[in-house]
This record gives sequence, C-alpha cells and structure tokens, in this order.
Amino acid sequence: MSHILWSNIFNRQPSELHSIVRLWQGTPLFESIPTRHIEFLASKMHIRNFTTDETIFQQGSQGAGTLMVLEGSVRIMANKTKLALLEVGDFFGEIALAEPENRTADAYSVGNSRLVYFLKQDLEEWIEYEPRLGARFLMNLSAILAKRLFEANKMIAAQ
Repeated sequence: MSHILWSNIFNRQPSELHSIVRLWQGTPLFESIPTRHIEFLASKMHIRNFTTDETIFQQGSQGAGTLMVLEGSVRIMANKTKLALLEVGDFFGEIALAEPENRTADAYSVGNSRLVYFLKQDLEEWIEYEPRLGARFLMNLSAILAKRLFEANKMIAAQ
C-alpha cells in the first residue's frame, strides 16, 4: 500500500473525486473520519455505469463491498418485495464490509445510474495502515448494521 501523503488522489477528474468524497462524508460510515483519509479511500474506489433495469447484484451472490449511488437510483428487492428505493448519496451492501457473505437482496438500476464501489479489500488495507481510524470506521459500520437490524426486527414484529 502506498503512503497516504504520496498517493495520487487525483487519478480521476478532481471534481468527480470531490463529489465522491462529499457524498461519503454525508454518510454515517465516515463520521469522524478526516477528509484526507476519505480522499485516499475514494481514490481507490471503482465506478461503474448501469443501464435501466440492469442487475447490480442478485440475492445469494458473493458480496465484495458496499456501493453508493452517484447518479440515478437503485431498487432493492427481496423475494419480489420492494425493500427500498435508493437515491444519490445512499449506500447499500455494507454487510459485505463486515463479512463477505452472500447478498441478502437483489439490486437493480432504475434508469441509467452510476455507482461507486468501496471494496472490503481496500478497507482492510487501510485499517492496517490506520488502525485507530479503522476502529472508528468499524464502530460506525457496527452502528449502521445494528440500526438496520433493529428496524428489520420492528417490521417483522409488526406483521
């Protein structure tokens, strides 16, 4: 892994990198993580374009990381039930950052969409280099997963 101060964080257009960083800063995943570290991580993230109704991933497929909507929107479905409609700045698939388990739902692009992938492998390398901030990130991730589990339990109990 290259040193954070010497890495080229401008591999992409600076405005695109800035947009990605700004969107991640607006999520609870990166709460209390300094901007320069988000910039470093964002410089390693992968962007992919999807067309209308294109499958992003299917339930049961192996997860490698989390995704965030840069443009467009994403529909999350499980067993033909719509779970969510995600818009710009929303992220999903974060369970894969904790454990590369199989995906628990299907994800489809609604219209043309651009997504950014944050891979577990990149997170693990960063944690080795920045263990204190890595611990903060993992606490943020734990809080998000706990909140989503709590909400899911409430929905099940209400049925």
